[in-house]
Amino acid sequence: METRDPELKSELDATLHARSELGSDYESALVESFLEKVEQRLDTTLDRRVRRHLAEQQVSVARGARPPQPMGNFGERYGFGIISLILAIPLSAIGAAAAHTGGLVVAWLGIVAVNAVHAARSWPWFRHRSGRTESDWED
Repeated sequence: METRDPELKSELDATLHARSELGSDYESALVESFLEKVEQRLDTTLDRRVRRHLAEQQVSVARGARPPQPMGNFGERYGFGIISLILAIPLSAIGAAAAHTGGLVVAWLGIVAVNAVHAARSWPWFRHRSGRTESDWED
């Protein structure tokens, strides 16, 4: 058995050795004890990773970098994709009926363009830049 944690391996060996000495009467207690130790080890590791991640974020914010922004609501993006696929059916039919292959191509280029603009909202270089007002029309 290859393990990354020699202490945990020694705990498992000790538990198995105790099980062989004590018999199957104490098996459930030994297994529960070992699982508690594994759970404590996982909690410790997870806490350490979360603290390290938070510290890295705080350092990057302190250095002037922006904190990572969430990519948006998954439901919104998923819903937008589904709606655009549903609307693609009649738009494709209208485009193909009106102008054959050229109309179909134009309809799909429009669908792709709308989805690309919607997806671009989460790209960092398209986000609101400081120095500009909300609208270029405002004074």
